[in-house]
Amino acid sequence: MKRRNFLGLLGLGAGSAVALDWQKVWANPGTASALRQAIAAKFQPIPFAIPLDFEGASIAEQIASHRTFTVQDNLVLPEGFTYDLLAVWGDRLGNGHVGYNNDYLGFVATDPDRGDLVVNFEYVCAKPWLEAYETVMGRSLPIEPVTRALAQTGGQGLDWGRLAPADPLREALRQIATAALEDLGIGVISIQRDRAGRWRRQPSRRERRVTGLSGLTDGHYLQATGPATAIFRKATMRGYNDQLGDRIIGTFANCAGGTSPWGTVFSAEENFQDVVVEPVHADGSSFAPETLRFKMDTDDFMGCGSLLGLAGNKYGWMVEIDPKNPQDYGTKHTWLGRFRHEAVALRVVPDRPLAIYSGCDRRGGHIYKFVSQGRVRNPQDKRNSQLLQEGMLYAAQFDPDGTGRWIPLAPDTPVDPVLPSHCVGGMVTLPQRPAGGITWVRDDAVALAFKAKFATLGDLYEGTPAERQGAILIDAHFAANAAGATCTARPEDTELAADGSVLIAFTSGSTNSLDGGPDRRVFVGPQGEGAYEYGWVARLVEADQDPAALTFRWQLIATGGEPAAGGLGFANPDNLAFDPGGDLWMVTDMSGDKQNRPVPADRRDSQGQPLSQSNLRAIYGNNSLWWLPTRGPAAGLAIPFAYGPMETELTGPCFLPDRATLLISVQHPGEFGGTRRQDATQVVELAVMATDGTPFMQRRTVPIGSNWPEGHRNRPPRPGIVAIRREDLQPFC
Repeated sequence: MKRRNFLGLLGLGAGSAVALDWQKVWANPGTASALRQAIAAKFQPIPFAIPLDFEGASIAEQIASHRTFTVQDNLVLPEGFTYDLLAVWGDRLGNGHVGYNNDYLGFVATDPDRGDLVVNFEYVCAKPWLEAYETVMGRSLPIEPVTRALAQTGGQGLDWGRLAPADPLREALRQIATAALEDLGIGVISIQRDRAGRWRRQPSRRERRVTGLSGLTDGHYLQATGPATAIFRKATMRGYNDQLGDRIIGTFANCAGGTSPWGTVFSAEENFQDVVVEPVHADGSSFAPETLRFKMDTDDFMGCGSLLGLAGNKYGWMVEIDPKNPQDYGTKHTWLGRFRHEAVALRVVPDRPLAIYSGCDRRGGHIYKFVSQGRVRNPQDKRNSQLLQEGMLYAAQFDPDGTGRWIPLAPDTPVDPVLPSHCVGGMVTLPQRPAGGITWVRDDAVALAFKAKFATLGDLYEGTPAERQGAILIDAHFAANAAGATCTARPEDTELAADGSVLIAFTSGSTNSLDGGPDRRVFVGPQGEGAYEYGWVARLVEADQDPAALTFRWQLIATGGEPAAGGLGFANPDNLAFDPGGDLWMVTDMSGDKQNRPVPADRRDSQGQPLSQSNLRAIYGNNSLWWLPTRGPAAGLAIPFAYGPMETELTGPCFLPDRATLLISVQHPGEFGGTRRQDATQVVELAVMATDGTPFMQRRTVPIGSNWPEGHRNRPPRPGIVAIRREDLQPFC
C-alpha cells in the first residue's frame, strides 16, 4: 500500500504503475529489470544505513550487506557526482558576511549563466558557533562571564532586566546577542557558471546582507504592509512600544521560503519565539522584552532580540525581498499572518486571485492560505507584490473523511475552539483573556466554556475593526485554535505541483507539553498509531482547482518509517522541491542528538520500556536527500540520493534551469559534537530490520563531531552552500 498510495494519490502521471504492488515487482524479471534501469539511468543510489525496498535484495543479502555501516563526515553523493562549495559562514558578502545556518535558497536568473541567490540564515548553534567564532570572525566574545552567570541560575536563564545598565555582565550579553543576530537574516549572493560548467561566486553591487539588526544602526529598516501596521503605529498600547511605528529592525529565524514568478523571494521567519517574546496582549501589542530570559543551550540561544529591546509582535512574519534591487531590505506582509512560518507555495494563475500557502512549524501548528482581494494579470509583473496588501488569511480544517474547508481569520469568524480530546497529548492553547497571552487547556469542558463566553474572534481582541483584524493576524496561531483550525503534524514545507495541487511535508506527529500535538483523527501512522514520529507527505487539492476555493480534498500520500512497518524508509520529511522534469525531491529533518545512537537488540531502554519512535530515529543515520520519482517504473519509491555531514540538515534544495545543477544548504555541521578532534570515531551497535521485519544487529562506525567543509583534522565545522552536479556536467533532472 505504501507505493500504491503514493502513485494513486499524487496524481502526477504515474499511469499504469498504480496497479503495481512493489513487493511483487522483484518476482517479475521484466518489471525488475525495467525498475533497475530506470533508477540507474538517473543515478546509482548511495549506500543507506538500513535496507530499503527499491534495492531488490533478498533478506539474506540485506542482512549481509548491512551488518556493518560506516558514516562519513561529508556530503555523500552517488558515484559520478560532485559538489562545488559556493559560500560558507564568515565569507565576506556585500555590507556584511555570510551568516550562519543557511537554509532556503531562491535563485533568480539575470541571464542563462548568472543569477542572484537569496539565502536564509536561520539560527546559531551555540556549541560549534562559539568554538569557531574567533577563528572565523577574527575576534573573540566574552563568553566566560556569561557562562558562569548562567550556571548560577539552575537552568532558569538570566533575568537580564534586573541588571544595572553599567553592569559588565549586561555589556557581555549585549555583545553576544549582537554577534548572534548579525549572523541571522537574509543574504543575496551573485553566482555565475564558468566555462568549465561550474557555478562560482561572482560579486556584484546587488550582493547584501539583511541581518537580525538591520536598521538598528544603518538605517536599513524593513517595511511592513497590511492590518498589523495599525497596531505598530498606535501611540498608546497595552504592552511594549519600541517607538518605531511601522519600521522594523531586522529579520531572523529565516527558515523555508519561496520564489515568485515575478522575481522576488519570500523568507519565512520561523522560531522567532527563541529570540523575542511571542505572547501578545488583546490589542496585539507585545509583552515586555524582559519577559524572555537569556539562555544558552548546546544547540541554541534564547532571548537575544529581547535583550536588545526588539518588539516581539514584529517577528514571525513572511518577508519579501527583490534580489535585483540593492536598496530593498525586505517587506513583511502582515496579511500572511504571524506564526512560526515554514513553507511558501505561491499559486499564481492569470485572472485569478493570488494564493499563498504556508505552515506553522510547531507541534499542533496549522496550514494557512492567503487569498488576495485583487487578481493576477501577468504572473511576471512585479506589481503582483501589491496584491499582498489586501485579502484574507485562512486556516485549514481537515476532516477525517478526506475533505476540508478554509476558515477565515476575521473578526466576525465564530469561536469554535479545537477540543483537547482531539489532539495527541490532550492539550490545546487558546488566547487568555483578559490578561493577554495564552492559556493551556486540557479539558473539553473548558474549551466549550470558552466558546460560550466569546462569540467571535473579534471578541478576543481590542480596538477598531481594522485594529482587531491586525491583532488577529499578530496572534494567528492562537486565533486559529480558537476558530477550530486543525492542529497538524509540524508542517515544514508546502510545494506547488504542476497540476495546481499543494504538497505538504508534515515532519512529525508527536507532541510536547508547550505546543500540543496534531489531530489524532487525521494524522495516523501506517499501523494505526497516534503520535507518529516519522511524518508524512500530504496532498491538498482545491475544489475546482480554484486558488480562492473555500473547500478542498486532502490525503496522506507518502509515509515515513521503516519499510517493514509500512514506511518508505525515511524519517521526518522537511523541504520539498520538484525538479525541472517533474520528479519530487525531499530532505529530512531528524534531530542531530538522535542520530546514530546505540539501539539495543530488544529495542528497549534501561528500564525495559520500548524505545520511543523519537529515539529509534538513530537507525536512519544522518539526514538525507531523497528522490521520489512521479513517473516511470520507479514511480512511488523513495530512493536516497545523498546524506549530509555529521549532525547536519540538508536544506533548501533548489534546481537551476540548466537541469544539471542542484543547489543545497548544508546546515549546522557538528551541531552537538562540535569540532571533530583527532579524527575521533566511535562504534555503536543498532538493532536494524530487513524489509520483511527480520531483526539483526549492525555495527556502525560514526565520526564524533565534524570538520566539514574543510575536511582537515581539528578544523571547525562551518555551514555552507554547495552546487551539486555530475562530474561530466550532463543534466540529471
